[in-house]
Amino acid sequence: MRTSIILGAVTALAAALLIGPAGPASASSTADHQSRHRADRVCAVAPAGQAACQALVQVDAAGAPAATASPSGLGPTDIRSAYALTSSSSGGRTVAIVDAYDDPTAAADLGVYRSQYGLSACTTANGCFRKVGQTGGAVPRTNAGWAQEISLDLDMVSAACPDCKILLVEAKSASFADLGTAVNYAATQGVVAISNSYGGSDSASSSAYNHPGIAITASTGDGGYGVESPASFGTVVAVGGTSLSKASNTRGWTESAWSGAGSGCSTLNAKPTWQTSVTQCSGKANADVSAVADPNTGVAVYDSTAYQGSKGWMVFGGTSASSPIIASVYALSGNTSGYPASYTWAHSSSLNDVTSGSNGTCSTAIWCTAGTGWDGPTGLGTPIGTTAF
Repeated sequence: MRTSIILGAVTALAAALLIGPAGPASASSTADHQSRHRADRVCAVAPAGQAACQALVQVDAAGAPAATASPSGLGPTDIRSAYALTSSSSGGRTVAIVDAYDDPTAAADLGVYRSQYGLSACTTANGCFRKVGQTGGAVPRTNAGWAQEISLDLDMVSAACPDCKILLVEAKSASFADLGTAVNYAATQGVVAISNSYGGSDSASSSAYNHPGIAITASTGDGGYGVESPASFGTVVAVGGTSLSKASNTRGWTESAWSGAGSGCSTLNAKPTWQTSVTQCSGKANADVSAVADPNTGVAVYDSTAYQGSKGWMVFGGTSASSPIIASVYALSGNTSGYPASYTWAHSSSLNDVTSGSNGTCSTAIWCTAGTGWDGPTGLGTPIGTTAF
């Protein structure tokens, strides 16, 4: 069952999932310029040993995904403009997407999205798109909720990196064991980045997510302040979330920390050598970097595997959107030797520093409140082209 997020809810989880930035309003708050929408989780909160997808979808008055015949929300031109990616090219590098279960309409839906926005075709026939099961064989059973997650991931790679090839690896379940198997397979397929738009409670690092030379990104979560894995693994680029909207400034955009972005300090995983003392954390700190994740300033996605009776164009958010965007930026840079997060930490001045917004209350303010330099919800900031990647 889907967990509904209703504005004004009083539980901590619902408050963390409210769309739009939390905390005192400021001049840069995107909530000042956006109408609010209800949004629901696509996947239920995961039990121990399993992961939940981190997609949030805007819903209608009945609580079903708000599907329309034409797109609204941010499209590829917006994503590339906001993050200065318009002139970047990957040269045909491959981004892998790892998710659970099968999206039977993945290839067709990807075609609709790319055609709508005038992007070149990315199909199995032309070698741009490939879908396999967790070890390269048959795909698993269908799950319509995860199918929406998959559509979001494929569309965000297309938006940020139109010339990237895409490998979709579908785990047979949402267990970390199966998802890890899928990551290990993806790492053998010549990819430069692997995006993981899912998470569960903080856990000890897994070797499945340790592949030097590949940018392995993971969502920090959609429940506000709190640590999730695999983003908390030291070998993973933890991707937080922002609210993003157009503005009449030099950049043309403004960002603040999204109230739902996960963050914090892992008590189970050691601090990577490239994370500095600025995190005030003895373990791995989430996030490293960030991108748009607020469903209130969300992205357009096309999905035709009906879920709760809905299919078509929808508006999504969650750190499920930001993880594949950041994976695609690493693919555009091609600079993924060693552990790519270390390069980003060494070039933090080449990022948009997000300095307003909060995702909750915490004992160490920097873990949940955005400010100058690194902070938990947005990490070091968001891309300005590929210079920091």
